Amino acid sequence: MARFEREPSEFIEKVVYTNRVSKTVKGGRVMKFSALMVVGDGKGKVGFGMGKAAEVPEAIRKGIEDAKKNMINVSLSGTTIPHEIIGEAGAGRVLLKPAAPGTGVIAGGPVRIIMEAAGIKDIRTKCMRSNTPVNVVAATFEGLKALRTPEEVARIRGKNVDEIVG
Repeated sequence: MARFEREPSEFIEKVVYTNRVSKTVKGGRVMKFSALMVVGDGKGKVGFGMGKAAEVPEAIRKGIEDAKKNMINVSLSGTTIPHEIIGEAGAGRVLLKPAAPGTGVIAGGPVRIIMEAAGIKDIRTKCMRSNTPVNVVAATFEGLKALRTPEEVARIRGKNVDEIVG
């Protein structure tokens, strides 16, 4: 079997979840694999993708390609997020709360991987409802997409930052 070699990437690439699925056909069972991947630069850019293939390394490669296509910029406030938010996707719901410097990443598996790839150092999170990795990751991304810094809110409302924060 050929060794799986790749050139190093400028992104942090993490496998969140791999799943083996089988389809029963006339000659028996056909096994395939799916891989849920998270890709980030550690400076506020992060994306996730799903890859499916007959072999795990190929599924991972496809997942990374998909993740790079779906990258988002996360609004950061120092080492944490600007405000509390609940992200929802499918049956998944994830609460994201800002935390004081030095708190660290308090998060479950899939959410922790996303936070580390995005470069968020201090945050508290809680997965509510579904704990399926695909739903949790999608819900986390919905929450991160909806984050707004005080500067963005001020620009939208046509006010200055002191009026909004004060």
